[in-house]
Amino acid sequence: MIREIVTDEEILSKPCETATAEDAAIADDLVETLLASDEAMCLAANQIGETRRVIAYLNDAGRPQVMYNPRIAQKLKPYTAVEACLSREEPTAVTRYDWVRVSYEVLADGKLIERKKKLEGNAAQAVQHMIDHCEGILV
Repeated sequence: MIREIVTDEEILSKPCETATAEDAAIADDLVETLLASDEAMCLAANQIGETRRVIAYLNDAGRPQVMYNPRIAQKLKPYTAVEACLSREEPTAVTRYDWVRVSYEVLADGKLIERKKKLEGNAAQAVQHMIDHCEGILV
């Protein structure tokens, strides 16, 4: 289901709870909402009103990727980015890293399975932005 984007800072500033396999419907709604937007390249569950650690982003091929409980394990090459956010009115300058290693989980056969991935460039920046949302950090 396509959801409305949340802009309420009270909701967005709360750290999200750990996601479980039962949160698959949230992931589905995230992907549908992401694909329905002409402006978005990533979304976190709290941006659609769900306080769970689930994110979705578009990879370099434009395909949606879902991560449950993502966290940065390693980061290199800091830089300053000016980011826009669907949940905020004004772009904000923030420190990001051009290369990150992310630990996360994927849903397979009804269970969450641990994965790791190296990301660079736009995908790295998008995932960092979404992990900030999971932590209740507003850009």
